[in-house]
Amino acid sequence: MNKSDTIFIAGATGMVGSALVRGLLAAGFTNLVGSYRNRQPAAVKGAAIRYVKLDLMDFQAVKAFYEEFKPDYVFDAAAKVGGIVANNLYRAEFLYENLVMQNNIIHLAYLAKVKKLMFLGSSCIYPKNAPQPIHESHLLTGVLEYTNEPYAIAKIAGLKMCENYRKQYGVDFISVMPTNLYGPEDNYDLQNSHVLPALIRKFHEAKINNQAAVTIWGTGSPMREFLHVDDMAAACIYLMENYSGEQFVNIGWGKDIAIKELALLIKDIVGYPGELVFDTSKPDGAPRKLLDVSFLNSLGFTPSIHLREGITNTYQDFVSRYSSSN
Repeated sequence: MNKSDTIFIAGATGMVGSALVRGLLAAGFTNLVGSYRNRQPAAVKGAAIRYVKLDLMDFQAVKAFYEEFKPDYVFDAAAKVGGIVANNLYRAEFLYENLVMQNNIIHLAYLAKVKKLMFLGSSCIYPKNAPQPIHESHLLTGVLEYTNEPYAIAKIAGLKMCENYRKQYGVDFISVMPTNLYGPEDNYDLQNSHVLPALIRKFHEAKINNQAAVTIWGTGSPMREFLHVDDMAAACIYLMENYSGEQFVNIGWGKDIAIKELALLIKDIVGYPGELVFDTSKPDGAPRKLLDVSFLNSLGFTPSIHLREGITNTYQDFVSRYSSSN
């Protein structure tokens, strides 16, 4: 990518899109265009980005966008996302909206003859009982986790769309599958967020309300992998500039942590003095979800933001948001 190329970030105000914008600006790219639907972009004085309010589910609107801005490169970071509760409650919406958005972005990128597109998926595409760590070859080898099956199916369709557009049309469309992400601009809603941001909020509110204990769902034994969203963005930009293969790429640390240990780490960072209570009547979910990132490492990229540093940074982001909303 040349620094002056027009780069389109779909979903530029979400956690992933915002990280891509930060990474691209830091790398010196000077012609970014970011789309958003509901979350307003923060004003960045002098930043080399234009934000456009765009309904990615509207085929004609997306077509007009491509015709007006003529992007050279596309990062598809747009998605309807949420935690286990939201995924299970809004199954039809998660399937339909994600399919429509990615279909419009990918197909119209092909018609617009963009130089390269990157589709961002999710590690939930893998079978519920996939061998650990999970290699790219484990895709479509077993049954999906039921609670997020609609979202996973949409993401599988997206990466297969890129794969088959490559085969039929010869386009340079690649896909990446990040592990569990956290960082600035995360969602801290207790009903719709993922475990790490939910724990940050729980411990912070317990601290300021002088609660004696915080309840954690399950036994605390499941192992989960977490990657700071800025590391994910760095990997995406690196791959966009250095990789053009058909095989999609796992993006992660290749290391995991027990939920109990994660809770103790967040408790320490927040400075909460109380106790942990594990509600073992609640489900644990899969015992382990760890990505095999040997392919990513072989391509020349490894992450750099360690978990304590990343959570400390994320907690600061949460406090600034929490303070402004109360």
